[in-house]
Parts: sequence; C-alpha cells; structure tokens
Amino acid sequence: MIIYFIPPLLAILFAFVNFYFVVKKPEGTDKMREISLAIREGADAFINHEYKVVFKLAIPTSIILGFLTAWYVGVSFLIGAVMSSLAGYIGMKIATRANVRVSNAARETKNIDYTLKIAFQGGSVMGLSVGGFALLGLVIVFTIFNYQLRPENLVIVKNYLGINFIPFAMTVSGYSLGCSIIAMFDRVGGGVYTKAADMAADLVGKTELKLPEDDPRNPATIADNVGDNVGDVAGLGADLLESYVGSILSAIVLASYIFTLTGNLYYETAKKLIFYPLSYTMIGLLSSIIGIYFVILKKGVGKPHKDLNTALLTSATLSIVGNFVFTYFYFRNVSNLETFGFKFGAFSPFFSSILGVFAGILIGLLAEYYTSDEFKPTKLLSEKSKQGTAIVISGGMALGMKSVFLPSLLLFLAIILADYFSGLYGVAMASIGMLSFVATSVSVDSYGPIADNAGGISEMSELEPEVREITDQLDMVGNTTAAIGKGFAIGSAALAALSLFASFIFSQASPGQTIKNVFDFLILNIVNARTLSGAIIGAALPYMFSGILIESVVKTAALMVDEIRRQVKVFPGILTGEQKPDYESCVRISASGAIKEMSKPIFIAVAAPIISGFLFGTEFVGGLLVGTTLSGIMLALYTANAGGAWDNAKKHLEQGKIEGLSKGSPEHSALVIGDTVGDPLKDTVGPSLDILIKIMSVISLILAPLFIIYHLF
Repeated sequence: MIIYFIPPLLAILFAFVNFYFVVKKPEGTDKMREISLAIREGADAFINHEYKVVFKLAIPTSIILGFLTAWYVGVSFLIGAVMSSLAGYIGMKIATRANVRVSNAARETKNIDYTLKIAFQGGSVMGLSVGGFALLGLVIVFTIFNYQLRPENLVIVKNYLGINFIPFAMTVSGYSLGCSIIAMFDRVGGGVYTKAADMAADLVGKTELKLPEDDPRNPATIADNVGDNVGDVAGLGADLLESYVGSILSAIVLASYIFTLTGNLYYETAKKLIFYPLSYTMIGLLSSIIGIYFVILKKGVGKPHKDLNTALLTSATLSIVGNFVFTYFYFRNVSNLETFGFKFGAFSPFFSSILGVFAGILIGLLAEYYTSDEFKPTKLLSEKSKQGTAIVISGGMALGMKSVFLPSLLLFLAIILADYFSGLYGVAMASIGMLSFVATSVSVDSYGPIADNAGGISEMSELEPEVREITDQLDMVGNTTAAIGKGFAIGSAALAALSLFASFIFSQASPGQTIKNVFDFLILNIVNARTLSGAIIGAALPYMFSGILIESVVKTAALMVDEIRRQVKVFPGILTGEQKPDYESCVRISASGAIKEMSKPIFIAVAAPIISGFLFGTEFVGGLLVGTTLSGIMLALYTANAGGAWDNAKKHLEQGKIEGLSKGSPEHSALVIGDTVGDPLKDTVGPSLDILIKIMSVISLILAPLFIIYHLF
C-alpha cells in the first residue's frame, strides 16, 4: 500500500510549492493590499464559522453512523469530512492571496500571458489539493481497514440491528458520505453567500446607481468578492472532490457485491477490480501534475483559453496513455473477468473509462458552445437586449432548456456503451474516466474566481482601464471553463448514480446468498405502485430543493439591497467618493444569511431517503432515487447553461462587441437583470444538484438493509 501514498503526497507537495511561489509575488499598492485584506478577512471569517457549524453536526453524525452500522463507518466518515474540508480551506486561502497578485501582475506588466500564469498557478493549488486529499484519504482508509479485504471478511455480515452489509463496501461508503456532507455545506453555504452579494451589488449598483462593476462606492463590493472565494473556489473544490470520491466508491462497492454474490469464486480477480479504480485515478493525478506544470512553465501564446485547454488535453492524453499501459499489465493474467460482465477481456474497463473521458470533454464543449460569447447562442442572447428585459430572460430560459438534450444524448450513449463493454462496473469506470484528471479540471475552474477577484481589486483600486481589460478577458474565459467544469460534475454524477443505484439493490442481499447470474438480481419493478409513487416524489424533490435554494439567495439579497439603499440615502457622500461605504455590514448580512439558510436544503438531501425508507421501504426508495437522479440531472444542466449564457451575454455587450451599445444603456440594464436571474441558477442550484443525487444514493445504500426490516407501510 505504501506506493499508493506517493501520488497524493506529491500532489499536496506541489500544491504547497505553488502556494509559496504565488504568495512571493508582490501585492501592489497600499490601496490594493487594503482591499485584498478586507476580502481575505471576510472569507476567512465565513469559512471558519461554517466549518465550526459543520463539524458540530459531522461528529454526532459519525457516532450515529457507527451505531447503526459499525464503528469503522463512523471513523471513515470523519476522515472523508476532514479531507474535503482541508482541500476547500487551502484552496480558499490561496484564492484570497492570489487575487491581488494577479491584479498587480496585470498592472506592472500589461502582459496577459504572465497574468494568466499567476492566476492559473493559484488555481492549481485548489486542483492539486482536491486530487491529493481525496486520494490520500482513500489510501488511509484502504491502509487502516485493509484487513476487511481478506477473503474471509469480504462477505455480507449482519450486525446487531439486523443490517446486512459488506464491511469494506460500507467503510468506503462512509468515507464518501463524509466528503459529500462537507461538499453540500460548502456549495449551499458558499452559493447563498456569493449569489446574494452578487445579486444585490448588481441590482442596486449597476441598474439603480449606474455604477461600474466592482465600483468602490458600492457597499456590497467587498461581500461580492468574498463570495467568489467561498462559493466558487472552496465550494467548487469540495463539490468536485465529492464527485471524484463518489465515482471511485461506486466501482469499489459494485465489485465487492458482485464478488460476494457469486459465491466467493474469484477472490484475486475481485481484489484487482477493487484496487483498479484507485490505481487508475493515481495515474490520472500524476498526469494532472504534468499537465498543470506544462502550462505553468511553457511560454504563453496570448490566448488564455488555448492555454487552459492545453492543460486539460495534456492531462487527459497522459491519463489515457498511462492507464492503457497500466491496464494491460494489471489484467494481463487475470481470468474469469466475464463474471463481472467484461466482454473484451482485460481492456473492457479501460474502454469504458475512455468513453467517460470523451463524454466529459464533449459535454464540456457543449457547455462552452451554449455559454461562450464566441458562439451563436450567447451572441443572439446578447442581441435580444434590444427588445427588453423580458425577451432576455425568456431567451435565456429557452437556451438553457434546449441545451439539456445533447448532453443527455451523450450520457445515454456513454451508459449504453460502457455497460456493453464491462457491465455496470464499466459505467462506474466511465464516471472515473471523466474525472480522472480532476486536479487539472479544478485548477482551470478555480482560476476563474481568482481572475474575477483580480478585476474587482483593479476597479476598487482605481487602476488604469487597461488592467481591468486584461482581468476581464481572463474572467470571461473563466466563466466558460466553470460551465465546462459543471458539465463534468453533472455527467459524472449521472454515471456514478447508476452504479450506486445498482449497489443499493445489491445491498438488499442476505448473508450467504449466492446468485448464478448476479445481474438477474438487479430488478426494480417501475410499474409497482410504491416504486412509481417514489419516482414521482423523487422527481419533485430537485425542484423543491432548488426553490428553497433560490429563495434563500433572494431573502439574503433583499436584506442587502435594503442596506445598500439605506447607506446611499443616509450618507450621500458615498456616491461622490467623499465617504467610505460600510462594507462590513454587507459582509455580515451575506455570512449570516448563508449560515442560517443552508440547513433546509441539506435537511432535504439527508432526510428524504431516510424518512421514505422507514415509512415505505426499499421499493419506494428505489423509485425515489430514479426520480431524483433523472430530474436532478436535467435541472442541473439547464440551470448551469442558462446562467452561464446570461452572464457572458452581459459581458459580450460590456466589451463593446455590440455596435452602438455600451455600459449604462437600457440594453445593458436588461442583460444585467438577466445575469442576476441566472446567478443563483448557475452558482447555487446547478452545482448543488449533483451533490444531492449522490448524497441520497449513498445514504440509501448504507441504510437499505435497515429499511427492509423496519418500515411502517
């Protein structure tokens, strides 16, 4: 097991190296340092308070999990929670330090390539932390509980409550659930924080007061920039770490159950399949380190988008080639793979994983097509501003709805072909393939909020317009890369959810039960009244969940809007620049609103499968998972793409790409309102839905045997 520690520790080491080199860069003027410090203090205060709240809940949750299942499940849950928290915390620390250095690099050099490298190197700290801590935690779990992988322990056992489970499968499920809970808190809390501040800053600052983006006279400006860090860096990192771990979990649990239910015939084959996802992602992590440094060290080409794509393509290519060679030697002498549904021998799971890689890239490119102002949909949406606000909003809704079909078609093809190559294990491997170079994906995504913050600091420090033009170019590319990253997260959630759903059905097996054809066990009667009614409720849950999230953002934003208006009215010198706004009051409103509002949606994610299971049993829960997965995926795609398109349609006009239109015009106000409508959709609702799907799946997997014994109806 020692060799498995090397890639994650290398990733964490390089994360700290990049952290060191970024913070060694100069911060710029006193004014820039003052603004950066205000953003940093606000972000630190929020995430420290959030994690105190989270761990007050996580520790009792681990005790309850240990009581219901076994002590080691509670321990692995806490390991997952700690690893996810560390990744988010370190990523946010660098983001709040890199922002001012990116702004200063643009000020001093006026060179977009040099500025990009600092922003990307800052983002890579988050990316490498996500990959490193996710796999380090898994390796720790594998090492501590390695005895559970002995043939005599890789069986279905029954605990004192009558719950049946495979110890190792339950242990890694606990680890995944720990990561998921932190991700949900980070995404929901950070999402409410950042979008409430963003909405208020835009609605009052831009549309009412006609102030530029990030104008220092806007009291919500600091809160808006703090939100970029807690929502779009810490939240995003925890989100993709959770997706990464959930994908690996789905393959491990499937392999464990297939082995156990076939009568323990092929132990060495099963053990290799349990370790294969871990080994595969280790190679992907090493490939990501090379891809990241290839871009950091190479000479820029003056095209940020091309440089970022180079990082992704380099990492993906190296991962594919490395895993091809590894798979050949790993499975070369393994027999009986057909028991696990492999149709093409040793390379079957590799073929499935490649499908995931290409599906992820294509879903990302589709997200780029629908959200980038380089392409027709967003250009047309920007032009709709000439007809007014209602047309902009209706056009964005139509764009988002239409954008759902082609990614769904790609997911359909990936699932069908991955299953054909290597059964449901292959579907899990497709999800792993999609996220195998997650360190690079997160690096590219995290670069965006850093560039956005750099633009805010440039504006508030009143630097020359050329500096803001550079940071805006980087920020606009960041909006598109964020949409691509969300596509990867949503796609992997769909693939992992199917594998976790199969594991949920397998988990209902009894100790000693064997099945001649294990896949015959995977039956869910959708015509059954319980299953169908569960599917209906499940399909409604993402809408209830999303509605509560949007309402939380709106409530907090409304309080901040009132505060901004109050300050401007009571202190008219703010608008003339004679008085300094009270930034701290807006930061407090956002922070308290986020902490207060994040409990309701998280309660839905955790309580829905538990209450359903104890009331109506496993058939109802099975339907619930089907409904939630299907409607959640569609809603996540719609919200991510519609919100991204509204945002870039606004920036399209702001960059002077529509002749005769400029900032401050009625058309600009229409696009600002469209962007404001899209803010909670793309940065709060969309990213939280894929976590909802996996949390519900993992909780159902853990508690399914309990639902069989204890249900009222």
